[in-house]
Amino acid sequence: MYRTHTCGELTIGNANQTITLSGWLQRSRDLGGMTFIDLRDRYGITQLAFNMETNATLCTEARKLGREYVLQVTGVVKERESKNAKITTGDVEIIVTELKVLNASITPPFTIEENTDGGDELRMKYRYLDLRRNAVRKNLELRHRMAIETRNYLDKLQFLEVETPVLIKSTPEGARDFVVPSRMNEGEFYALPQSPQTFKQLLMVGGFDRYYQIVKCFRDEDLRADRQPEFTQIDCEMCFVEQEDILNTFEGLVKHLFKTVKNVDIPTLTRMTFAHAMKYYGNDKPDIRFDMQFKYLKGDGADLTAGKGFKVFDDAECVIAINAIGAATYTRKQLDELTDWVKRPQIGASGLIYARVSADGIKSSVDKFYDVDTLQHWATATTAKDGDLLLILAGSTNKTRKAMSELRLLMGTQLGLRKSDTFAAHWVVDFPMLEWDEETKRYHAMHHPFTSPKPEDIHLLNERAGEARANAYDMVINGVEVGGGSIRIHDAALQSQVFSLLGFTKEQAEYQFGFLMNAFKYGAPPHGGIAFGFDRLCSLFGGSETIRDYIAFPKNNSGRDVMIDAPSLISPEQMKELAIATVLNTK
Repeated sequence: MYRTHTCGELTIGNANQTITLSGWLQRSRDLGGMTFIDLRDRYGITQLAFNMETNATLCTEARKLGREYVLQVTGVVKERESKNAKITTGDVEIIVTELKVLNASITPPFTIEENTDGGDELRMKYRYLDLRRNAVRKNLELRHRMAIETRNYLDKLQFLEVETPVLIKSTPEGARDFVVPSRMNEGEFYALPQSPQTFKQLLMVGGFDRYYQIVKCFRDEDLRADRQPEFTQIDCEMCFVEQEDILNTFEGLVKHLFKTVKNVDIPTLTRMTFAHAMKYYGNDKPDIRFDMQFKYLKGDGADLTAGKGFKVFDDAECVIAINAIGAATYTRKQLDELTDWVKRPQIGASGLIYARVSADGIKSSVDKFYDVDTLQHWATATTAKDGDLLLILAGSTNKTRKAMSELRLLMGTQLGLRKSDTFAAHWVVDFPMLEWDEETKRYHAMHHPFTSPKPEDIHLLNERAGEARANAYDMVINGVEVGGGSIRIHDAALQSQVFSLLGFTKEQAEYQFGFLMNAFKYGAPPHGGIAFGFDRLCSLFGGSETIRDYIAFPKNNSGRDVMIDAPSLISPEQMKELAIATVLNTK
C-alpha cells in the first residue's frame, strides 16, 4: 500500500508506530547533520527527519530531492523536540527508514505556498498546481460542504433532485446563448441552458411537486468578478405554493447553510420593495450592513435648496444627500478624490457638494449660496451630528440615484462598514413585471417571460402594463443578489397575453415555447421557484469578492481557459462534418 496514514492525522498518540506516508515535498531544510522535509497531501503536512549520523546514505538521497517531488516514506513516529503549533501534526515527526521517489518534478513556475508569488494568470495556466495550495483547497472544501448541506436540507423537505437536459433549444430572451452544431441535423443547433427554467416547470406539470438541482448553466455575456461563462445554480421549483411559501422555505435553506457551514445565526430576513430599494439606496440589491440611506434635499416632496441662486441645484430634478457618520475629518485632498471619483464616466455625476458638521457649526462647499440656517435644515433632514460629513449629488432622478448608490458603497468601504465577516440578508419584492426598452420600442421581462404578475395587478396588463408588479423576489446578502425567483404563470391564456406584450407573434411564441403552452393545457398546477447562484454563495461565505476562487477550473476575464487553451479552432474536417462552412456560405 502507498500509505497507512495521511499527512494530517498523526499525533503524539501514534508515537513509536511504524507508518507509511505518501505526498508532495513542500520544502526541505538542510541543517548539516540533519535534513528535514515537510511532506504535504490534501490533509496536512508532516515533518520528515533524516539523520546523517544514523543513515548517511538516506540523508544524502533526501538532500537531492526538489520541491513537489512525489514521495513515499516509511518510518517511526517520534515526538518533536521543537513543536509546531501551527499544524495539526506539529507534535511529532517521522524518523525515516525508507524513501522512495514515486515521481520527480521540475521546478514549479510559482511557489506552492499560502502566500504564493504567482499572479492570477500564471496560476490559472497551471491551475493543477494552484489546487495544491491550502487556500484553494479550503475554498473547494467549503463549496463541497455547502453542496452537501443544501442537499441535506432539501431532502428533508421531500425535494427530488432531477437532472434536466444540457442540449436544448435556443431562446431569444435573456443573455446570449452558447450554441452547439448538430452533426445529425445539418444546419441546426442546440443551445446550452442559461437555466433549466422551462424543464423545471414541466416537472411541475408532471406532478413532481418539489424539484431541485445543483446544475451547470451557461451564458455568453461579458465577464466580471461574479460572472463566469459557465456557473452553477441551486435550482428549485415547488407546486401548490404562493410567494410566502417560497420565501419561508428558502429563507430556511440560507439560515441552515449559515448555521451548519459557518455556525452563524442570522435573524429573520426583512422585506423591502423594489420601489423602496431604488428610492433610498439607488439599486435593487442594497447592502444593509450599514445605514446611510438617501435623504432628499430636493424631490420626494422636499425642497431645501430653492431660492438661493445655486444653478446646479435649481436646475436639478432631485438633490440627494447621504450622511457619512464620523467622516467630517476627511481632508480637502480626500474630498477632491471623491469628487474626481464620482465624475468618472462609470459613475456619471457632474460634481460633488459636501458639508462638514462640527461643534463650531456647519462648513459647506457652497457656503456662499446657503446660509447657516439652511445648512442646519440639511443636517436635521439627514440626522447629521457633530463629526459627520454630508455628501450631496444633484441631477436627474435616475442618474443621481445610480451615482449616489455607488458613492454610498464606496463610503461604506472606506469607513469599514462592509466587513466580510458580517452578514445582512433580506428579500427584495414587488419588482416591476416589465421594463420598456427605448431602443427596441417594446417591453422586456424584468425577470423572464414566465413570471406571473401579482394577482391584484393582472388587470393592468390590458392598458397600463408597465405599472404591473411581478410576483417575483430576490434574496440579497451584503449587497449581492444571491438568488431570485417568482411565482410562475400556469394559465395558458395569461401566458399568451404576456408573450404578446413582449412582442412575440403567435407564430414566434408557438415556435419558441409551444411545448410549454401545450403542457399547460393538460392541467398545470400553480407553481413557483427560485434559483441561487451557488458560486456567489460560496464566495460570500468564504469572504471573497470573486467567484473564480471557488471554481476548480475557472475561465479568465476574457472567457478563456488558459490552462487547456480554450476556446480553440477546430479542424477543417470537423467543420465539414458539422456542415458549419455550408451553413455560413448559405447565409
